[in-house]
Amino acid sequence: MNSTRVITALDAVTETKVSSKFYVGGAKRIALLVRRAATAGGSSAFTVKASLEPEDTVTPTMTALNMWLDNVTNANTLNLTRVNGVTIGNSNADAFLFLDANCIVNWLEITVTETTSGTHSAWVICEY
Repeated sequence: MNSTRVITALDAVTETKVSSKFYVGGAKRIALLVRRAATAGGSSAFTVKASLEPEDTVTPTMTALNMWLDNVTNANTLNLTRVNGVTIGNSNADAFLFLDANCIVNWLEITVTETTSGTHSAWVICEY
């Protein structure tokens, strides 16, 4: 039986912020939902770091992870687009990223870089 865990990594923060590090080891699938709201201009740039260190690691060393699948529009002849994050510019909007199924991670950390105004939220959705 599958179970889902939703982690609130960033909760309507109003400035550039780095989330805590979250253990997600053993997840079969991982998605990120990021949101920009209350905007009066500017953008929210979300990036992700990951680690393979074990669960009992006190301070895992995090590395940029360019294995997130972006749901950008492209032709059927194009390959999947792998990114390190996503930027939401000058609008109230959501974006999804999905971890490539060939990629295993144990820890995740999300950074949002703000230009101008808005609130910035991010959720990690893990299926076990």
